[in-house]
Amino acid sequence: MSPHSTSLYATPDIKHIQLSYDNNDSDATALKLVFALIPTWEHDEGQVHVIHFTDGITNTLLKAEKRRPGYTEEQVDNEAILLRAYGKGTDVLIDRERETISHSLLAQHDLAPPLLARFQNGLLYKFVRGQVCTPEDLRREPIWRGVARNLGEWHGVLPVTSAGESDGEATSNLKAETAARKIKESPRSRKINSITPTRTIPIPTLWTVLQKWILALPAATGADRKRREMLQEELDRTIVEFGNTPGLGDDGLILGHCDLLSGNVIIRPHDDKADGVVTPVSFIDYEYTTPVPAAFDIANHFAEWGGFACDYNVLPTRSQRRAFITEYLRSYSEVADPASFPRLSDTTSTVKNPAGSEASLRAYARQLHRDVDDFRGLPGFYWGIWALIQATISQIDFDYASYAELRLAEYFDWRAEQDGSRASRGEVMPLRERRWAQEE
Repeated sequence: MSPHSTSLYATPDIKHIQLSYDNNDSDATALKLVFALIPTWEHDEGQVHVIHFTDGITNTLLKAEKRRPGYTEEQVDNEAILLRAYGKGTDVLIDRERETISHSLLAQHDLAPPLLARFQNGLLYKFVRGQVCTPEDLRREPIWRGVARNLGEWHGVLPVTSAGESDGEATSNLKAETAARKIKESPRSRKINSITPTRTIPIPTLWTVLQKWILALPAATGADRKRREMLQEELDRTIVEFGNTPGLGDDGLILGHCDLLSGNVIIRPHDDKADGVVTPVSFIDYEYTTPVPAAFDIANHFAEWGGFACDYNVLPTRSQRRAFITEYLRSYSEVADPASFPRLSDTTSTVKNPAGSEASLRAYARQLHRDVDDFRGLPGFYWGIWALIQATISQIDFDYASYAELRLAEYFDWRAEQDGSRASRGEVMPLRERRWAQEE
């Protein structure tokens, strides 16, 4: 990779294969892509197998492996390739250029497998050895501690605006690119870029992503338009309340994964006897990676403990969340610039070395725990809007419309608890809110 192509807004120099994957001719088109990447696989001794994974609800994920004579399973896996083909129409939801850049950035920091090539409708990258988590796995203490530590490293190491460049270079490049973009800006893009006016440089964030999605919602009927207007009002309200919340990272933003469901957490091969307290994990699939408040990324992960079924009975209790956040902050503080720690709301000065003081670490944990509590309703808003769009574009057999209602209900239940309207009507607290308030 060119040393001058590492800005978060510059597409890295990745091999591009002028072919597409076709679900209707899956194995044949997958093999063409693999042979275009590694021509010797087509003629060397040993069969090439294509293995289908079905854990996702938006993309197709395949593994291609070359079973050479005499190779162990580990050797086969070490050469294996993952092929991920995008779901039809998902470009309206996902910025594929940013995904490619994010993947390359992560690989530079050994937090993602090497990205090998792009093709017309997907990516090819190295296979990650390990076991895919289930929602039940996420709730096992050694696993959630592993997730907390890996997420702390992600947030602490990854730069929001650049990778490998100085801040000055990144800012200069980004300002030039931003100026060039503004020449071609539409009213729609101006609206997206203007929703975080306090930042000196407009960059994609949680808020711009949500604005983009709301603008992409259907508006064919009066009911559609009314719903879109209502969701726009909720976004505007939420940005006023949370858009400038102090937090970890650059201007209160870290580079978040934003999709830490169980299928995107891989349990790495390890010796169970070596450390029974923390299980090593890796994260995969970086489609939604974008600058967000750390509290959102953590709250979003906690919501995934219940899986796609949204089983609120198993969400982490207050004590589990505190333990997770403490583990996360220990990892974050080991790698992050001390300047990325904000001023605490319950103290008069910024701690210069949070990693060096148990007292200060506990104070930051208390603050982040409160922030995560404050953000607990936003994942429902995020995925509810996402599902409304998927319901109009996806060809996958999944009830996105019902899922949208379920997730948006989480947001409005949270709102009702925040403003006290439910209690004033004498209504019972919903299960998700009750679970969130549970101590043990």
